[in-house]
Amino acid sequence: MELLSVIRRWHHRDRIPIREIERRTGLSRNTIRKYLRSDAVEVRFKVPQRPSRLDPFADKLSEWLRVEAGKGRKGRRTVR
Repeated sequence: MELLSVIRRWHHRDRIPIREIERRTGLSRNTIRKYLRSDAVEVRFKVPQRPSRLDPFADKLSEWLRVEAGKGRKGRRTVR
């Protein structure tokens, strides 16, 4: 569910006060006011592209998973 559209619908169509929207969503009143004033369609956060700490081991892990998938139920390793 798109949170921004829900907030706008509650405020404009259902006439729910900002304080009630705050209680329902857990967002601050300032954030809700900002969303109501903006013309944005949906809130987008910039997430920087970072390498994973597992990237150097990805090939080895994939190989282990492939080998373990071929074993029987009792022969597989568990998460532990």
